[in-house]
Amino acid sequence: MLALDDVWGRDAERLREQLDAAASWDDRFSLTEALLARRSGTGPPVDPEVARVWDRIVVSRGRDRVEDLAAGVGWSRRRLWSRFRSQIGLAPKHAAMLVRFRHAAHRLTAGGGASRVAAECGYADQSHLHREVTAFTGMTPTALAGDSGLAVVDIAWAGHRVGETG
Repeated sequence: MLALDDVWGRDAERLREQLDAAASWDDRFSLTEALLARRSGTGPPVDPEVARVWDRIVVSRGRDRVEDLAAGVGWSRRRLWSRFRSQIGLAPKHAAMLVRFRHAAHRLTAGGGASRVAAECGYADQSHLHREVTAFTGMTPTALAGDSGLAVVDIAWAGHRVGETG
């Protein structure tokens, strides 16, 4: 893990100052989107296959197997792992775990029971969901369900689709 300052330097500090001064969530998201749009053209292009795999992970909510993702773009599992990790920063399996967790976390905060959320989100069982929630957040699923922070994300992103890729 790197601090944003280590990756973006002065841009990160400038953004932080602008976000602090912004009057609304809409202003904050506009500032962030503008910076991301400016920076998106500064790096190397993403392989179209990597972009297709990322889109597939998001659409499937992290439930597709890595072997199937690799086969879908005509790559070996090893090549997919290497290219995806170099361009996204995570291995495809870890990216899928995070996407699946995000969906499960939102389902939990919406009032879904842990066993039902586990089944609907592709976890092997409730204890599998519990392990991942604890690993990612340091909280139990029950504690996460009561965390108001995720509700704020949905309010702040009103008008944007959750999981939107572009």
